[in-house]
Amino acid sequence: MATGSSHKTIFAAIAANLAIAITKFIAASITGSSAMLSEGIHSIVDTGNEFVLLYGIQRSQRPPDENHPFGHGQELYFWTLVVAILIFSIGGGMSFYEGIIHLTHPHPMENPAWNYAVLGFAMVLEGFSWTVALKEFLPSVGNRSLWQAIHASKDPTIFTVLFEDSAALLGLLVAFLGVLFGNLLHNPYLDGIASVVIGLILAIVAVILARESRGLLVGEGVDTATVKQLRSLVLADSTVSGVLQLLTLHFGPHEVLLNIEIQFHRNLSAEEVAQAIDRLESTIRRHHPDIRNIFVEAKSLTGRKNPP
Repeated sequence: MATGSSHKTIFAAIAANLAIAITKFIAASITGSSAMLSEGIHSIVDTGNEFVLLYGIQRSQRPPDENHPFGHGQELYFWTLVVAILIFSIGGGMSFYEGIIHLTHPHPMENPAWNYAVLGFAMVLEGFSWTVALKEFLPSVGNRSLWQAIHASKDPTIFTVLFEDSAALLGLLVAFLGVLFGNLLHNPYLDGIASVVIGLILAIVAVILARESRGLLVGEGVDTATVKQLRSLVLADSTVSGVLQLLTLHFGPHEVLLNIEIQFHRNLSAEEVAQAIDRLESTIRRHHPDIRNIFVEAKSLTGRKNPP
């Protein structure tokens, strides 16, 4: 289930991108700037992507049913992949195309002051959206680098918006430089080159998002530190002599399946083993509430020896 932080981040991004898109298209129509038109396309794509993420969150929160006994949490990962495809095909593709058209048919820019005003306005709003996304993501970083935290995150909504906003800020800088130097040097080609560079930036971001989404869709377990904690919790119980196997799988950002094979002491009765399993499940859920489904295989009655 997605958190309130995810919704807050997405709504902030929608508000910023929609306002920015309108002003960019107005400026592009007045000045004829290819880079500004590419930036307008970029903002429209980002706005649509946020709505796609909201739809993915809503779909992922549906309860389990007969065909999906573990719920629909992984559907969020699918829609994150769709967002990556949209960024690559529409955002990156259209920006690259517009840049090539402007390079093959250049025309001088008119009223560049409009571009400067709109770019400054856009940087303020994009900076606000980026700050919201970063603040929501930072608590999950811990002692890791930002990139390590993104790779380890199982909630794609926040880091997707963070990537989009980072690409937007970088694209705005490129657009500003293209407009500035194109005007100063009276070189209309620089505006087209800026549009191509913006397209390449979006394509790179899309590939990174697709890579992260692929890993989540294929199936990822919890991180190594959590596995160690789970093993320690189980071994701390006086009835347990060993953990033979411990498998986890994320079905959503906060929906984890745990399958654990435990070697109990041989002198335990079936009733004592059942009580120990109930106790262990309660302990695990108390320390790790994201673990929704726990399957325990007990080995105390099989005569199997505890591995070294």
